[in-house]
This record gives sequence, C-alpha cells and structure tokens, in this order.
Amino acid sequence: MPEHLKLYEAVMLLALCEEKGTMNGMYVEYATAGAIAAELLMLGRIKTDENNKNKVAVLDDSPTSDALLDEALTMIAEAKRPRKLKDWVQKLGGIKNLKHKVAQALADDGIVSHEKEKVLWLFERQVYPEVNPKPEQELRQSMRDAVLSDSEDIEPKIAIAVALANSAKLLPQVFSKQELKDRKQRIKQLENGELVSKAAKEAVQAIEAAVMVAVIMPAITAATTPSSGSC
Repeated sequence: MPEHLKLYEAVMLLALCEEKGTMNGMYVEYATAGAIAAELLMLGRIKTDENNKNKVAVLDDSPTSDALLDEALTMIAEAKRPRKLKDWVQKLGGIKNLKHKVAQALADDGIVSHEKEKVLWLFERQVYPEVNPKPEQELRQSMRDAVLSDSEDIEPKIAIAVALANSAKLLPQVFSKQELKDRKQRIKQLENGELVSKAAKEAVQAIEAAVMVAVIMPAITAATTPSSGSC
C-alpha cells in the first residue's frame, strides 16, 4: 500500500471507476467514515474507553495536518456527550459532501482529475477519472498479497483496508468470485485482527464492527435498492 495514501483515500480509490470517474459500491460513506476513525485510532488521537462502556475518548485534539481528519477529530472533541465508535462512524458518514471531499483530496494529489459532466443534457454531476493508476495498482496488489498468501506478517493498514472494502462490497473490484470463495476464511482472519500486532488489533476489530453496524442499519431500510455493479 502506498505509504502516503490515507485509509479513507484507499476506500475511495476502490469505489471510483477508473475511466468513468463515477462512484461504485454500497454505503461507501460509512466505509470512508470507518477509515477516518481508523486513522485517528492508529494515530493515537482517540481511543475506546473500556471504563466508559467503550465510548470514544479524545487523547489529543491538536491538528493532524490533514483537513478531513481534523474535521472529524474536532467533531468528536466538541461533542456534548461521548458516543460509541459505531455511532461516530454513522455521524462521520453524514459529513456534508464527504465522498466528494475525499475524491477532491485524491485530485489534489494528482491521482484523479475532477471534472463535471452533463447527464441527460440537463443535470451536472462531478466525476473523478483516474489519471495516475500507480497508487491504486499498488493498493490492489497489497490487498491481493494479504488475502491470497498465508503470510502472518500483514501491514495493519492493509488488514483494515480489506475489512473496510468488504463492508462496502468493494472486494469484487479486487478479487474474482472464486478467489473470494476460496479465501473467505483468510478474509475473516484479517477482519478479526488475527494477523496484526496487538497495538493494531483494536483498530482492526473496532472499525470492522463499527462499519458493519453502520452498513447493515441503512441497508435494512433500503432492502429494495439494487446493489451497484462493478466498473
């Protein structure tokens, strides 16, 4: 996984169709919010407080040098009452224009371009076609290496990326149906944090649990909505 790539950018790269620049996947905003929370956990800015019903506590609210992480950290720090991680994932998923903010971050890094196109000659939508495929290629290869191998030395960010992508139904963008079937147990190990260090395990498990709850709840109310296809 490219060192400079944030987890929330990794989720968006998988969600964006390379040529069209449109967004794919289901409830990507919640996977994105989970990725933001994961970054804050890994940076030691927040933690889940076992002494307070596993609600999120802020350890350091100083600027992170990342606008989106700072926005999320400020929301958590200034909240009138503490919330559990799954509640914060849902709340962060509601940040105005969240998906477009993440896509714009990728555009600022020169990975995608930001364009506007007409739909039915009447409506305008924003699209983000890929212009530098290398970061996504490296991300996909890292994910494939983690899932298709039996190595026990897995980079924490990759394990989290696999868990987040799975929650947003984005793994079919990276693996074939047969690969997903054959490596189902391996994916579950990555989601459970079995293959990462103790320090990273909390982030892997907490984010997967939070994202799955955040995805399942709206999915129940939108059961008639057809799932997005692959690019």
